[in-house]
Amino acid sequence: MKKTLLILLAFFTAFCLNACSETVAAQAESQKRIISIATVQPEDHPISVGLQAMKNHISEQLGDTVEMKIYYNGIMGGNSEALELLQMGTLNLVATSGSNLESFDDTYKIFGLPYLFNSEENFRDCMNDDEFKNQIYNCTADKGIRGVAWFANGVNNIYASKPIRTPDDIKGLKLRIQSSEANVKLAQGFGAAAVVMAYGEVYTALQNRVIDAAMNPEMALVSMKHGEVARYYARTEHQIFTDILVGNTGFLDSLSEKEKVILEESFQIATKVECEEWDKQIDECIVEAEKMGVEFIEVDKALFESVQKNVREELLAATPALLPLYDRVQQIQEGR
Repeated sequence: MKKTLLILLAFFTAFCLNACSETVAAQAESQKRIISIATVQPEDHPISVGLQAMKNHISEQLGDTVEMKIYYNGIMGGNSEALELLQMGTLNLVATSGSNLESFDDTYKIFGLPYLFNSEENFRDCMNDDEFKNQIYNCTADKGIRGVAWFANGVNNIYASKPIRTPDDIKGLKLRIQSSEANVKLAQGFGAAAVVMAYGEVYTALQNRVIDAAMNPEMALVSMKHGEVARYYARTEHQIFTDILVGNTGFLDSLSEKEKVILEESFQIATKVECEEWDKQIDECIVEAEKMGVEFIEVDKALFESVQKNVREELLAATPALLPLYDRVQQIQEGR
């Protein structure tokens, strides 16, 4: 009997210890900060590579106290849906294109201006300028979201089924654009017919001559196989866009001082790694596109810019809030 009691006592003690251990583990898990981030990009895209580097830095610095969950491939919905979840606080961070943020504030229309930046290098200089960058980041704070990092998203050039060497070669073409006032006016400025169309429909439209030309960075030639149906890629360099990592303001404000420092470091790492990966993948795409038979045409950019000067001035006049940003870009590009 005594032996039986000892066994029961040992079993009861072990059960209590195990229950206590599970309770402590559950409490620790509940106290862990979960950071959720969404992107429509696949895992091998430069933005996703940058986010993974950001995750690694957070894990190294904060250990088990924070866990970052990245949702790739639009698993949390498209850009619009993800931004709604961000405002609600369901998501903490979302990587999206600047054009998707135009509906939140006109400030993001700055990137649609034709020939705003002299080069991609100048664009990156501007995005690394605190005065310019913070105006972009903070413009949506009253909507519950704030920018925290930027990503290279390439240079828009025009590719077509025929060579484009001067602005006159664009006249009369049916040019696919993304839906925006700036893009419509840009197409019209070149004398082309603007055709708003989803990205996924461009290949078939080019193949069937529903459109004659499109404008995207070089990556589209390979990733979407547009180089198979549009053999001439003219380096017009008329727009340079950015993607933005935006955070829910409530989440950002809830971070401890230590977390704020670590996350700010991670945002900078994400930008650096993404830009490096973007440059690497673009170089690879150019080589692959040339194997596909794409001809890259170096144009006199000044000719194309002169055609778009009135368009740029018209867009600035229509949105006066862009003028301080435009002036700051000019100061940076002039070294002031």
